[in-house]
Amino acid sequence: MSKLLCVYCSSSDRIDPKYHAAAAELGRMLVAQGWGLVYGGGKTGLMGAVARAAKEAGGRVVGVIPEFMKARELAYAEADELVTVVTMRERKLLMEARADAFVTLPGGFGTLEEIMEILTLRQLDVVRKPCVFLNQDGFYDDLLKLFDRMLAEKFFKPSNMELFRVAATVPEIFERIAQTGGAPSEAKWFETR
Repeated sequence: MSKLLCVYCSSSDRIDPKYHAAAAELGRMLVAQGWGLVYGGGKTGLMGAVARAAKEAGGRVVGVIPEFMKARELAYAEADELVTVVTMRERKLLMEARADAFVTLPGGFGTLEEIMEILTLRQLDVVRKPCVFLNQDGFYDDLLKLFDRMLAEKFFKPSNMELFRVAATVPEIFERIAQTGGAPSEAKWFETR
């Protein structure tokens, strides 16, 4: 069985087509690199683009979708495996458990919430799987600046900046996955006085 790449991304169909093109490129490339896809199970937006492209390229697609979204006919029915859960929390836990690495494409609140939870689990040494942001056209520049400020003001340690990698293009994603090591060796908590 192939390893599964968890992709967090937007479900919106209203965003610039360039984001859909990158999602489709990722779907094709992950199959070419020997990966399967695990994702939120939707058929719309970047979620649908990455799933359709992976499926069309002959890859394995595993979707995890809450019942309320499935009831709205938002599920990608062509997935090789479509797991229905009750809550968003169950969805995230199952995706995390099935994934061998995580990639975050541009997205909104949900996308950001998902990857931040994984980075938190990496910081706590609960998850030791690679995480990569696709910073397409500088989409995540402001978030990365916020991380720099968090570091400068000692909200976390320098090792936190090693918990993830940033790729500017889809092909770079797989290089960054290979560069990402395990969780940091130092403890999360600062020594107190």
